Amino acid sequence: MPVGTEASRAPADARLQVGDWTVEHALNRLSSAAAIVKLEPKAMSVLVYLADRAGEVVSRDALLSAVWPGVVVGDDSLTQVVIKLRKALGDAPESPSYIQTISKKGYRLIAAVVRSEPADLTTTLAQNVQAPRTARAQSSQAQRTARISWVAAAAIATLLVAAGLWWFETGGVVGLHASHAPMATAELATAQPTVGIKPFEALGDDPQAALLAQGITADLVTDLSKVFGLWVIGVTPSYGQAVSQAGSQSGLESQATGSPIRYLVSGSVQRFEDLLRMQVHLTDMETGRQLWSERYDRAPGGFFAIQEELGRKILQTLPAQVSEAELRRVARRYTSNLEAYEYFQRGQTALLVRQKEENETARNMFRSAIGLDASFARAYAGLALTYAADYRNQWTPDGTDARDRALDRAFELATTAYQMDPDIAETYWVLAFVHIERRQHAQALQYLASAVKLFPSFADGYALMGGVKTYVGRPADTVPLLRTAMRLNPQAGSLYFLLLGRAYLFLGDREQARFNLEQALSRNPVDLEAHVYMAALCVAGGDKVAADWEAEQIRVLQPGFSIGRWLETYPMTDAVQQATLATALRSLGF
Repeated sequence: MPVGTEASRAPADARLQVGDWTVEHALNRLSSAAAIVKLEPKAMSVLVYLADRAGEVVSRDALLSAVWPGVVVGDDSLTQVVIKLRKALGDAPESPSYIQTISKKGYRLIAAVVRSEPADLTTTLAQNVQAPRTARAQSSQAQRTARISWVAAAAIATLLVAAGLWWFETGGVVGLHASHAPMATAELATAQPTVGIKPFEALGDDPQAALLAQGITADLVTDLSKVFGLWVIGVTPSYGQAVSQAGSQSGLESQATGSPIRYLVSGSVQRFEDLLRMQVHLTDMETGRQLWSERYDRAPGGFFAIQEELGRKILQTLPAQVSEAELRRVARRYTSNLEAYEYFQRGQTALLVRQKEENETARNMFRSAIGLDASFARAYAGLALTYAADYRNQWTPDGTDARDRALDRAFELATTAYQMDPDIAETYWVLAFVHIERRQHAQALQYLASAVKLFPSFADGYALMGGVKTYVGRPADTVPLLRTAMRLNPQAGSLYFLLLGRAYLFLGDREQARFNLEQALSRNPVDLEAHVYMAALCVAGGDKVAADWEAEQIRVLQPGFSIGRWLETYPMTDAVQQATLATALRSLGF
């Protein structure tokens, strides 16, 4: 049997003592003298696999093969699970007591491991029921605190390394079976040429290089999407499959459709003390021939000059008919101030966490960017989204007046961004998003239709259109739009999967709904909306244990949650769907 594919050496109901924690695999639970922590199944599987090999260096390949057998997952999936484990265990990666990272090799469990005989589950449950109420209350509070800590950290870590279009967060496509795979329209399937943008790699540990790598990837997708007759797809290679010269079978086929990506753009960013180095490659994946390669060594202030030259050079190398006007359109930068650009990148990273504290951080970052460049339309658009988030999530002081003022401010800023620069797809998107929050769905669809007409590869435009269709009671129309979005952006982030999952829920397809909602939560485990829909799905399927688990997650994320109050600022206008959601959540005590 190949390394990494063997089953766990211990029975699932065995109890392990790992350091100060008792590990109960069958219950997906850790317990200590001070706290009880419930783990997600994948996190428990990783912990048990490491415990079975305590003291050994376990490669990432072995863990991926064992915990995700037969499924293609991104490398970040394992990273996210390890982050969760460390938070649950109270471990610090810089001075670990439990899980040690071995550079370029994998992980090693360094805590003492003691195995005991499998506990009788009935006895265990009975002991838990008979435990003193005060002890249960203390454990519950500790459990909630621990959960909040690690899920927030996991979400932030995932988003910090994400690259791609920022209006919907991204991550590698995980476990897309053929029956769930997004379908391309006939028009998309036959369009040529198709260009894949692989996330640029940040070399070294410089956080500024990471920001610039994230930014150059997202901007290339956005810039090249402006060109008619060119399909632009953000891609992530399957884990373990290198970017090779072996043609379309190199693992860089669209994970969403299986259709080959003909041309691949890849590169890296590295900063020295007074030098910015960027290497870029354009490869014909059908022939394996490198069409163009360039190394740029510039002062950091020359970043935007590289961007201008980069888009033009790629388009001139590709066999596409590109007018001089389109070349100028692609080369135009969104800001000429590097510091403002970095504030903007930090703002969008914080915004994607979708939590109150990070939303405030994002607002401050966007304001700082605008302070340095008052004509930075994308920063105004980002700022608008922070106020829209205040309204949607009711993060303003109590009272509808404060919420309404936040939504009015979002509309004012979104309109400003659109008027400042209507040649940016995101300004259409944000103005449409705010219209959605105002329940002006027809206006939102008009802006989104304009966006995808002007920017044919604008995946987020198709995705948000799909979201609107469900809000107005037409979930069947959502599915093809989300499939198109996922085809254009196979790095589909949590919101793509959430939009698809809730559409399938209202269509009555529980299997598809569960798959997509699980994918959404694996990418952003602190997304309250995704937990709301997963809870409703579990109620619909009669799974009381899972429904109660989701209800607990909702209470952890938002103590005092009320479905009636939540729906007050939720932009769904279909009364039947609202009633379905409300009935399910009220059955769980909300």
